[in-house]
Amino acid sequence: MIPRPAILQLVPALDTGGAERTSVDIAAALAKSGYGALVASEGGRLAAELKQAGGELIVLPMGSKSPVQMIANAFALRDIIHRRNVKLVHARSRAPAWSGLLAAKMTGIPFIATYHGIYNAGHALKRFYNSAMVRGAAIIANSQWTADHIAAEYGIAPERITVIPRGVDLETFDPVSVSPERVAALRAQWGAKDGELVILLPGRLTRWKGQLVLIAAMKQSNLPDARIVFAGDAQGRDAYRAELREAATGLNAVFAGHVNDMAAAYLASDIVVSASTDPEAFGRVAAEAGAMGRAVIATDHGGARETVIGDVTGLLVPPGDAAALCRAIERLAQAGPEARAGMGLKAREHIRAHFTREKMCADTLALYRRLTG
Repeated sequence: MIPRPAILQLVPALDTGGAERTSVDIAAALAKSGYGALVASEGGRLAAELKQAGGELIVLPMGSKSPVQMIANAFALRDIIHRRNVKLVHARSRAPAWSGLLAAKMTGIPFIATYHGIYNAGHALKRFYNSAMVRGAAIIANSQWTADHIAAEYGIAPERITVIPRGVDLETFDPVSVSPERVAALRAQWGAKDGELVILLPGRLTRWKGQLVLIAAMKQSNLPDARIVFAGDAQGRDAYRAELREAATGLNAVFAGHVNDMAAAYLASDIVVSASTDPEAFGRVAAEAGAMGRAVIATDHGGARETVIGDVTGLLVPPGDAAALCRAIERLAQAGPEARAGMGLKAREHIRAHFTREKMCADTLALYRRLTG
């Protein structure tokens, strides 16, 4: 008996990033549409959610950058393609892309890749390594900014690039669906008092996410009693976490680690900051916070220029500019809760109109169908 047609997604691990979350969302849409929804990965936090969504995890060391392992992965994927009636391979990162590309060539099926980030190429070898992402039948960019970057970097015709923005789950990220108890529990964990202004910066603890910029901004501000919350894992960067703690001396700073209930976390904050010093290809924080009706301050580059409308749904500041970030935080703080809520309402309307999970899934499955006939 021939298995039902399947799509095979490739991602290094199933933790909490945009690529991982998108893999689970697309797997759920595939399962609902009658496809086999396979994800080859090392596994991680989202593995149980993938299974619940109707997807299937195939455990392989997809994050390995060893050429020997990447070739071994390609042969393992080839066998999976034959055995499981896979019609298309979809990679979401560079190392898996090389394995998926080789497996697709061996089996004669389409291969595509999604740019979830921007890959810098400081030398020819790195540029070659990155090029796995543009060698398939189609390239997905998660924002128009990403699409423009790919076209400029590789001289690729725009028609080969499909823009499918990351979609927000508007059921999970809905202010009405989050109980006051969930919000109160998080504020209590953070030590936030009633009426205390909470400024949230979600993101793993890595330098380019801009935690140090926010710390510098708060040290310049006239908001000495505000509480800043960093929500994200260090992921092994213990020295950087120690540097942040030292830099935040004298501030009401909380290092919350990984937060499972991000919908409540956004509601538990008054202002959400995305201070990335390098461009975000899409910028999930700004989109999710906007969906939760929160005013966002984001850096004025990358995908944030699409998810945040400056001075309408949030504020945009130059990257790495602590003084400008300080002024923006003070402006929203002084505007008061009602003005921030009005800006947040417009943010949710903007996300609902352009960046929903349903639209992302529909557009992705339409591309699958076009390429597989």
